[in-house]
Amino acid sequence: MIQIGNLTKAYGRQVIFDEVSFTVNPRERIGLVGRNGHGKTTLFRMITGQEHPDSGTITIPNNYIVGYLSQHLSFSSDTVLKEGSLSLKNDEDGKDESYRVKAVLQGLGFTEEDFDRHPTDLSGGFQVRLTLAKVLLGEPDLLLLDEPTNYLDILSIRWLREFLRNWKHELIMITHDRDFMDSVTTHTLGIHRCKVRKIPGSTEKLYSQLLMEEEMYERTRMNDEKKRADIEKFINRFRAQATKASAVQSKIKALGKRERLEQLNDAKTLDFSFPYESFEGKWLMTAHNISFSYSDNGKPLIDRLSFSVGRNDRIGIVGKNGKGKTTLISLLAGELQAQAGEIVHNQKTKAAYFGQTNIERLDPGKTVEEEILDVHPDYNRRVARTICGIMMFEGDDALKKINILSGGEKSRVLLGKLLVSPSNLLLLDEPTNHLDMESVDSLIEALDAYEGAVIIVTHSEMILKSLVNRLIVFDDGKVTIFEGSYEDFLLRVGWKSEEPVNGHQTDYGERNRGGDRKEVRRIKAELVNERSKALGGLQRRIQEVEEAIIRLEHGVERDTSELLRASEKNEWQSISSLSKAIHDAKQEIERLFGELEELTDEHSDRSREFEERLAGL
Repeated sequence: MIQIGNLTKAYGRQVIFDEVSFTVNPRERIGLVGRNGHGKTTLFRMITGQEHPDSGTITIPNNYIVGYLSQHLSFSSDTVLKEGSLSLKNDEDGKDESYRVKAVLQGLGFTEEDFDRHPTDLSGGFQVRLTLAKVLLGEPDLLLLDEPTNYLDILSIRWLREFLRNWKHELIMITHDRDFMDSVTTHTLGIHRCKVRKIPGSTEKLYSQLLMEEEMYERTRMNDEKKRADIEKFINRFRAQATKASAVQSKIKALGKRERLEQLNDAKTLDFSFPYESFEGKWLMTAHNISFSYSDNGKPLIDRLSFSVGRNDRIGIVGKNGKGKTTLISLLAGELQAQAGEIVHNQKTKAAYFGQTNIERLDPGKTVEEEILDVHPDYNRRVARTICGIMMFEGDDALKKINILSGGEKSRVLLGKLLVSPSNLLLLDEPTNHLDMESVDSLIEALDAYEGAVIIVTHSEMILKSLVNRLIVFDDGKVTIFEGSYEDFLLRVGWKSEEPVNGHQTDYGERNRGGDRKEVRRIKAELVNERSKALGGLQRRIQEVEEAIIRLEHGVERDTSELLRASEKNEWQSISSLSKAIHDAKQEIERLFGELEELTDEHSDRSREFEERLAGL
């Protein structure tokens, strides 16, 4: 168990933590959430001793090992396999544990050919994967993971999710992928307004609780302000009357003792939409038998691929890293030229492109505002500042130089550049890298509302499940088109590398998952239908309760105004009936809030139950 007590941390005038306390209990898997810059990584660094709190305590038991995926990469062995084996705990029986190392490395995307490579010959992304493998194989008492999916492809993410769901010790994880976090964790720890809140359950449950609490706080504050105004009105009205002097003094004393509730500052969040250029045709773009290879003699990454893009398509490009996803979207964006075949754009097509390497194209010497103006020089500074504000660069933040921005801030600049000119086709290559969870949610909402077509390279199953209706799949050495949703793909086709081999699934622990694939898919389809029915009813009731609360709150506001007017006119009968109506309505609101919390918990628990059942097949 780790105990955090009255922890305070500030950088100059910026307070990060204000006397926060929580515990990490045995076998808890905790998701750590909060906006970028609100202290998530700082908390990790304090737990590992890399930074120290200004006050408070972090109590860690003796001989308790903390494993942390460090940003500092260092290797001491001459092969990947030997380097991965360094983290294995000494076995007194002398058993060969290399199979465990190989299983973890393969789960994270390494091939057998990679085992004999020197670690320094790996790409930066695979060096991070090797470091992650070492942390996992060390089996620490507490595993700290800061954005572990950033350098993983979709198949490695799916493997890591299963690995972490079977983690037997403690875990705290930071990730912008809400779906991944909720599928792994047992508890959620939120950093909010310099405090922390830890609950059992999902991120949705935590954010729902915080939202309800802040709504109740605001209602209490507004009622307090009304009462304060009524007292001040009484004081000002009767201050000069001698017969009311005692009452006035009493009111003044009461007013002085009332603690004033401060209005909460709104948390900054992305709130934007992609501008749409009207398009009346059927096809925005058509690819005819396109092929591409970086080698004259090697097997092409893309071989005779053909497809068309309709004006409302949502196409996901998915597969392992290095198989051609970024190459394909670069071809579609005109950044590369196909070696065979052709890509034909409609004359009315206006594409906007967000590329992985576009961050490097930002001029480090320019400001955020200047980068926005570069895209559309005809815009004036007021329009550019508006775009900057939408992307959370408000006021003088728009004058920040690119070279001092974080990766997430640079990603927001690129998104801001997409808002300058209308389009009818968005080409997006991993747009969620470096964004926090709330910004990812805003991006998904903006893409869902966009009237044009979207082609997106992503490893996020949350985005794939919520957005796409077609897939371009790089798997089993070829690229194919799948007409349908990502869940349809998993049920009807699935990933080739996840198929059982000789009745065994080749993952960590060599668990037997044999059986007929058609039977597995049939069971999965039945589970999906059962989940839809079970969760659909709960979701409808949640919506009904939320609507009832809103109606009652509007009624209370109306009756409160009527009560104030009746009090001024001494209409005692109206005062009595309105007071009773307000009292009854407030009681019903509190009852409904209680029901809403229970329904939200049940929805979260049932959803997790179905996810676990599906993952177990």
